[in-house]
This record gives sequence, structure tokens and C-alpha cells, in this order.
Amino acid sequence: MARTKEFDKEAAVDAAIGVFREHGFEGTSTAMLVDAMKIGRQSLYDTFGDKWQLYRSAVEHYAASETNAHLAALRSREDAMDGIRAMLDRVVETAEQSCLGIGSICEFGQSRPELSALQQVADRRLKQAAISRIAEAQAAGDIDHSLSVADAADFLFANVAAIRIAGRGGADRPHLKSLGMMALRALT
Repeated sequence: MARTKEFDKEAAVDAAIGVFREHGFEGTSTAMLVDAMKIGRQSLYDTFGDKWQLYRSAVEHYAASETNAHLAALRSREDAMDGIRAMLDRVVETAEQSCLGIGSICEFGQSRPELSALQQVADRRLKQAAISRIAEAQAAGDIDHSLSVADAADFLFANVAAIRIAGRGGADRPHLKSLGMMALRALT
């Protein structure tokens, strides 16, 4: 008779996310994962399949969680420009933590279609919300009307990636804040 799993699958995935964020897919060993997840090697294989399937689950969970957090910040203020600022402030506050989304793009590019598809779903959700808030800010006169809202959203998220990379590279908080401020300034 098979033993029932005695661990919280979501907590285990969260622990795996921490390891993958820090070390990437290739830099993460199965031993590192089972240690962080506090499960046995066989439980990892029985529950998640293999390291790649666990990585995909981790990226999917991380992308959904980060997208939801960005959306909450973006929509947290009545004024659209304040919502955009709140999202950038959130990025600045968490910039020293590795971003699994950026890490997976750097590690795999477009070489893994199933991973790219996960990232594209999150990107579309976030970009649509940003386009909406940017259009609101344009209507309020806070963002230059001559800018394409789609181009402005692309610029905004290129800056989000840059802030995260700078934070991971050791940039201090004042430097990160100035990057966020310059991104906002470029839109006005």
C-alpha cells in the first residue's frame, strides 16, 4: 500500500522557486531541491515527475504570483499614474531578489517552447493591464499623448527588467529608485 504524501505541495513548489531563483535550472541539483523542499527524492519524482517538470511548475507558479502582485500594485491607486508608480515602487523594493522569470529567459531564451508559452501568458495579462492604466494616464494628461500605449507598456516592462537586474547586481536603493523615477519621467 502506497504511503500518503505528508507534505504541502504548494509549500514545496515555493521552496523550489527559492532554489531556482538563486541558482537557475542548470545550477540546481536534485539534492538542493529535496533539501529545500524538505521531501525525499522519491517524493519529488512521484509528485513532480522530474527536475524539468518541477522547474516548469515553479516558473508557472512564480509567473502567476508575480503577475498578480504587479497587477495589484498597478490597480492599487485610483489615479493611473499613481498605480504605475506603485508597481515600479514594488519592483524597486524587491529588486535585490532574483526574478525567476528573468532568470528563465536568460537561461533558456526561446529554446523551450513550453516555458516561453508560460511566460507569454503572464506577459499578456500584465501588458494589457498596463496599457489600460497608461491610456488612463494619457487621458488625464499625465503621460505624453504622442506615445503609443503599447510602446509605452513595452518600455515600462523593459525598465522593470533593468531595475531587477540592477538590484540583483548590487545596486543600492537610491540608485534603483532613480531608475524607476527616470522610467516614469520618460513617459511624461
